Amino acid sequence: MLELWNHLLGGFATAGTPINLLWALAGCALGTAIGVLPGLGPAVTVAMLLPITGQVEATASMIFFAGIYYGAMYGGSTTSILLNTPGETGTMVTALEGFKMAKNGRAGAALATSAIGSFVAGTVATVLVTLFAPFLAEFAVKLGPPEYFCLMLLAFTTVSAVLGQSTLRGITALFIGLAMGLVGMDQITGQVRYTGGVIELMDGIEVVLVAVGLFAVNETLYNALYEGKADATMNKMNKAHMTKAEWKRSWPAWIRGTIIGFPFGTIPAGGSEIPTFLSYATERKLASPEHKKEFGTVGAIEGVAGPEAANNAAVTATLVPLLTLGIPTSVTAAILLSALQNYGINAGPQLFTTSSALVWALIASLYIGNVMLLVLNLPMVGLWVKLLKIPKAPLYAGILIFATVGVYGMRQSSFDLFLMFGLALVGVAMRRFDFPTAPVIVGLILGPLAEAQFRNAMSIGEGSFTVFFQRPMSATLLVIVLLVLVTPRLLAWHRKN
Repeated sequence: MLELWNHLLGGFATAGTPINLLWALAGCALGTAIGVLPGLGPAVTVAMLLPITGQVEATASMIFFAGIYYGAMYGGSTTSILLNTPGETGTMVTALEGFKMAKNGRAGAALATSAIGSFVAGTVATVLVTLFAPFLAEFAVKLGPPEYFCLMLLAFTTVSAVLGQSTLRGITALFIGLAMGLVGMDQITGQVRYTGGVIELMDGIEVVLVAVGLFAVNETLYNALYEGKADATMNKMNKAHMTKAEWKRSWPAWIRGTIIGFPFGTIPAGGSEIPTFLSYATERKLASPEHKKEFGTVGAIEGVAGPEAANNAAVTATLVPLLTLGIPTSVTAAILLSALQNYGINAGPQLFTTSSALVWALIASLYIGNVMLLVLNLPMVGLWVKLLKIPKAPLYAGILIFATVGVYGMRQSSFDLFLMFGLALVGVAMRRFDFPTAPVIVGLILGPLAEAQFRNAMSIGEGSFTVFFQRPMSATLLVIVLLVLVTPRLLAWHRKN
């Protein structure tokens, strides 16, 4: 333990030099700005900036890239809350309750709980990375395709059962997403499928495109078609900070979100999307009857606090398998791995020995970066909230321009724009008939992953389904899935009788 402490202090000494502090600040500020823009994201940004590895010292550039990575998660939540436009897929769940809070004059509280929750989760997750990195990575390696498939099955059932007023409608929305996830190239055989001969669909349907279409553009079109000029501006604004009651409701959600998010960051099971949706489902289930009414109506603060914490804990935890095993569990982590290789550094079990100074400086920079992001974001809550004072017409016009530029910028494809607006119209129809849109995103993201893991698991079991019951972890997860589906119905039946 003493040796660990000495390593960490050495890391702070390296990360705390003026030049490294400047790189950390630049990374956090750039990441926050990038998170606001739908379509760009930390992976693209880090990839574009990779050439700086030829001019900048290894520790400084890794601190800079890490700052961009978790800074983007902060920025993505800002537009999710204020404009219903998720900058990152990990912040989509934040939009569910955060935007409703903003529309009801509680944008300040939503932004504050998001920033503080991110700080709490990021700090706790960094402490866990410091203490348990090698142990957690060893456990993650032991999970195979059957366990991953069962994890995703759990995500499907919890999301479908919790989001929306009807389980059937939730499952229907999920299947729309799963169908969209099958479009493109088969991950295992490389066979092109369900594209209808459209070349642009060969690479599949972009998740960010669907998220922007179903959230941001959908909101704009729905408002123009059905809500009209009922209110000249978005809403009236009250306090730009959290009340004592909101603090009391937020902190348990931050802790639960961190506990849910951290393990998912250490395993390649779909990034931060699963833990954010699971955290939202947990908060909705655990809410008291009076607070449960706020979900999906005026906006429940727990629905922002929990997923934001889960998102940031998962993002921080991706460093565990990256540093200790050389296994990237997200696209951005894969690009960080290539940045290390540019310096001739091989991530893996020997990294803590061969490049000890760099690793511990990077871990120390996470503590520093979390504080920087809190200092950058909390004072700006009042400034961001002023966006809501803009009259609806120019605000929504701005969102449309913002969404169009972001989506077009991904592949410079006009087809993507037509697809985005088409999906927005589908979203309007779903909203009119009370179908939740979030399960569509879950199905789209996790469908291809679940399919690949299912097929790999069946290969291991030589075509037998018993492979899912023979392994303790996958069998346990299947029991949990069954409980999620059966328990609410049993309770409802018990209440009637």
